[in-house]
Amino acid sequence: MTGTPSPTLATRAPQRAKGRNVIAVASGKGGVGKTWFSITLAHALARAGQRCLLFDGDLGLANVDIQLGLMPKHDLGSVVAGKLTLNQATVSYPEGGFDIIAGRSGSGSLANIPLSRLQLLGDDLNLLACAYDRVVLDLGAGVERTVRALAHNAGTILVVTTDEPTSLTDAYAFIKVTHMERPGTDMRVVVNMANSTREGERIYNTLLKACEGFLKMSPPLAGVIRRDLKVRETIRNQTPLLTRSPNSEAAADVEALVEKLLRGR
Repeated sequence: MTGTPSPTLATRAPQRAKGRNVIAVASGKGGVGKTWFSITLAHALARAGQRCLLFDGDLGLANVDIQLGLMPKHDLGSVVAGKLTLNQATVSYPEGGFDIIAGRSGSGSLANIPLSRLQLLGDDLNLLACAYDRVVLDLGAGVERTVRALAHNAGTILVVTTDEPTSLTDAYAFIKVTHMERPGTDMRVVVNMANSTREGERIYNTLLKACEGFLKMSPPLAGVIRRDLKVRETIRNQTPLLTRSPNSEAAADVEALVEKLLRGR
């Protein structure tokens, strides 16, 4: 599977709107479990029968490979440098049943690449996405131009937040900027590390009221993921949650989110 496009690429490409199957995961604030969620989302999509690619788009602070205990031979740095194509940088992750394009942690050159190069990267990603049912794009935290530029390639954006006031404020900032640049973007909210489903819904309603009051838009709730000690264990052991603790509450919540996401399509 490594570096090999799907044999159905030619038949899928004309039928799929640009970026429609790309799901970007954003947060505004760091430390909300965005990368963990991106990994678990990709894994859950694969378990649901979707051919899935996980793209580590956290330019400069990439850590998908670290969380999975991988040492990929190729990464996004080689692509940006012009040494490889995105397809050549794609590696298979058999344990999860999905493919990965790893980033390069600590590379300032990636975080500061020209906008024109970012646009080309986005075009290449959209082309590669035609070989997959879903592409999960793990964005960097914040609302910097690199984050916004990559987000433009997504048909759906999942904005992850927690109950921390700074997390809610930064999630609102991301939604506001994206809404101003791309009105009508399909943005949905994911509440992570909630003490209960009801508490997660309360947190979501706080963000929703701000969006309705100031932006006149209502991003729907994609799902609530309950706080689960199993998550910390899986990150520490560099193993996906759905592999190590598939019956945990957080695993059930992500799988329910995926079921809702696929049903909505």
